[in-house]
Amino acid sequence: MLTLRPARPDELPALTTHPDDERNAATAAYLSGLLESGCTRPEWCLIAERDGRLIGNVVLWTIPGRTVPMDLVLLEPGDPDTGEALLAYAAEQARELGAQTQGHVLDSPAQAPQFQRDPQLREKLLTGAGFTVARDGCRFLWTAADPMPAQDERLRWRSLADLGETPFVELLADTFTDTKDSIFQAEIAEHGLRGAAERNVADMLEMDHHPGWYEIGYDATGTPVAISMPARTPTSAVIGLVAVARTGRGQGYATGVVARGTQVLRDAGATEIRGDCDAANISMFKAFQRAGYRNFANRKMFTRPL
Repeated sequence: MLTLRPARPDELPALTTHPDDERNAATAAYLSGLLESGCTRPEWCLIAERDGRLIGNVVLWTIPGRTVPMDLVLLEPGDPDTGEALLAYAAEQARELGAQTQGHVLDSPAQAPQFQRDPQLREKLLTGAGFTVARDGCRFLWTAADPMPAQDERLRWRSLADLGETPFVELLADTFTDTKDSIFQAEIAEHGLRGAAERNVADMLEMDHHPGWYEIGYDATGTPVAISMPARTPTSAVIGLVAVARTGRGQGYATGVVARGTQVLRDAGATEIRGDCDAANISMFKAFQRAGYRNFANRKMFTRPL
């Protein structure tokens, strides 16, 4: 008989274990970090049990400080029937906590800390559970062993601490006019240019950052042409949000923004920095490459209404 329930304290942070010791150690360390940072809670760690043995698990996740879960992580579906039951249970639990949507990301190739093996099974389960692809994206990585990207001397930077939020919202709304990012396009369709910009700036303000990190870049004429919003997640430093105004397109400013974010995070002690973009956003893909980042994985971002 299959039982679905929150994990007991003695089952954390390991949850389901596998013969692969590297996988077990990495996922346990990842879950420990999520619990410590407030991205999840013990009662949000859901397991599937059969005949006294843990055979699958999934964890509800949110931004630290929020009380409503946003996404799913650490999905170990086991067999298809167990995976289907876990996804239904995760929807039920999140809905009771007030969630209206639920997201999940699928990275390839499989790697630490989630080790998402059997991607075909996972995608089939997600689709069957009502998820659709919100973004087919690419992931990038820079480490302290890589050369520092050259800074764009054409840009003069002013920070959020100096400017306040409004110039960021206004400039971001301008950049959204012809964005190639599928997630931004969906938000614009629902909330309009200004509303989508306000939501994204608000989301970035919830991330771990210093006000001095969030900056607008001005060209030689004093025109605002770029936004740089690097930040930290509980597991990594990230380039965060990169945007270039319509008047600044085609001049390589996106590479300059990535370089600026890299410098800011490196000066703050980061030794590994990640970034994401939509696979269809060719200019952003090239900007990461030109700044010395490597495309270490691809990421499909899924979402479903609850």
